Amino acid sequence: MRTLIQKIHVEEHHSFACRTYKTPNFETNWHKHEECELIVFNEGFGSAMIGDFVGEFKVGDVFFVGSNVPHAFRKYEQKMIASATAIQFKKSILGNDFLHLPEMKSIAQFLAKTDGIELTNELREIVAQQIWAIEKLEGYERLFSFIACLETMSTSGQLNAITTNFHTSSSHINPAIEKIIDFSFKHYLDPITLEQVAAVADMSIPTFCRFFKKNIKKTYFDFLQELRISHACKLLTHTNKPVTEICYESGFNSWAHFSKQFKKIKHVTPSVYRKQFSEE
Repeated sequence: MRTLIQKIHVEEHHSFACRTYKTPNFETNWHKHEECELIVFNEGFGSAMIGDFVGEFKVGDVFFVGSNVPHAFRKYEQKMIASATAIQFKKSILGNDFLHLPEMKSIAQFLAKTDGIELTNELREIVAQQIWAIEKLEGYERLFSFIACLETMSTSGQLNAITTNFHTSSSHINPAIEKIIDFSFKHYLDPITLEQVAAVADMSIPTFCRFFKKNIKKTYFDFLQELRISHACKLLTHTNKPVTEICYESGFNSWAHFSKQFKKIKHVTPSVYRKQFSEE
């Protein structure tokens, strides 16, 4: 399996890409591209991995992924239909002179510092509508609406930074990372030892631990816990299973440990998380 450095196709009469990706074109491996990406999910739900962030995506969620930040979205079930509409653009399309205009200050600052963000509250709904509208527009209206969308985000406080300082050189991604991530997504509900995952990477355990933390900015077991908590969130929001049953179905063998890890990552208890989702 190879790590994908994706080439984004932009039509000749457009300066940026805006299109809907639907199963099977929705599914991609851990990948990155020079273009920034603004994405809204239209169908399906699953796991989102952006840089060192591991979380969930569901219909209506909106994420911004900075230039050369590795990311992947995995739907929850193989037979599920998933789709998303994404705007993909190079920072250079607006030009340095244009970005340095006083009126563009907030957009310039936003693009300069952003690696990965999740849009929240009303902003998420507003930007989702803007993305869907931009896909249908042409010419000046399309470009003007895109700039207006950037302005909407750059002046809002309803942004949740999910990863920072994670962009990488566009020339290389170590292929061992893709092997590790693919193995982890397939087996995260099973007991996994460092010996097993180090063997997947063809490394000794100490070398693997250093390698993973250098590339993903966290320990492997922290990453594994986040995958399991993400799975628990899917069960909490899309099933009526009891919380204790979800604990064991998510790869944990202790309710106390599950509850502690869930609150550490999500900042609320599993029951409160379910209640908040139902209220939304």
